[in-house]
Amino acid sequence: MPDNEKMSSRELGLVLAQQILAVDDLHYGLWDPDLELSLANMAHAQQRYTDMLLQQIDALLADCPAPRILDVGCGTGHILQLMIERGYAVDAVNPSAELNRQVRARLAGMEHPDCTLFESDFESLPLSTCRHRYDLLLFSESFQYIPLPEIFAKSPQLLKPAGQLLICDFFKTAAHCDGAAGDRSFSGGHLLGPFYDYVSASPFSLRHDEDLTPRISPNIALLDEWLMQRLLPASRSIDRYLRGSYPWLTRFIKWLARHKLERLHYKYFSGHRSQAVFEKYKSYRLLVLRLEVPGTTRQR
Repeated sequence: MPDNEKMSSRELGLVLAQQILAVDDLHYGLWDPDLELSLANMAHAQQRYTDMLLQQIDALLADCPAPRILDVGCGTGHILQLMIERGYAVDAVNPSAELNRQVRARLAGMEHPDCTLFESDFESLPLSTCRHRYDLLLFSESFQYIPLPEIFAKSPQLLKPAGQLLICDFFKTAAHCDGAAGDRSFSGGHLLGPFYDYVSASPFSLRHDEDLTPRISPNIALLDEWLMQRLLPASRSIDRYLRGSYPWLTRFIKWLARHKLERLHYKYFSGHRSQAVFEKYKSYRLLVLRLEVPGTTRQR
């Protein structure tokens, strides 16, 4: 990324997570009792998540001749690369300039990949190129960033008849905005109830709905431990040094940024960003939606 190219806060968070944890993937890990919860096992947990998605894709496309996939929000391109290596024709859409640099590097290292990378958001995909092109749209932790009206308006135009959406992401539960301790400590995600309403009013049927929250929420416990036991003490040490070495400048900068610092403290260091709070306010789902052909029976 050029030094003068602006990076969004969300993009920065993703890039920092990748660099700090030294992982290829930007998604959560999938934790089961046989895998010890530790940073050292994070890559293993993420690979379990990736393997789960690939198994789902293989099953969903088993009867499709020459299937084509659209990877929506492809991140660093790791899952994209694995799908291509499995023989799938895959296109990708991603609005992040920094992450797209990594995707292009991956594709350049492959032999004749059948892939078009659309460097835009999902809403800006060119229908002249993509109309009824895909058998499957994959949303791996990208669904939350796209407005529901856009998804349900555009997806049928991108899919072939009986095409499918594979969604793996978290949603807000009915407890959202209840005003209790921890409310709004986790942002992002569509409300689950309205999502189901959109599905019911759409040409899609819900073919699979699996709650992965208990297997995903341990990531939050791991992150909370790292924040409270490592990052918080380190930030306090830096603050003491700055206050001692540059007292007036430090006070002035902290006063200017006081509202943002208060929000960051509440979100990350108040003790509310816990596994239990996540499980209350978020529901992590694995979902399959199928575009129904007129005259077929819808399922729910």
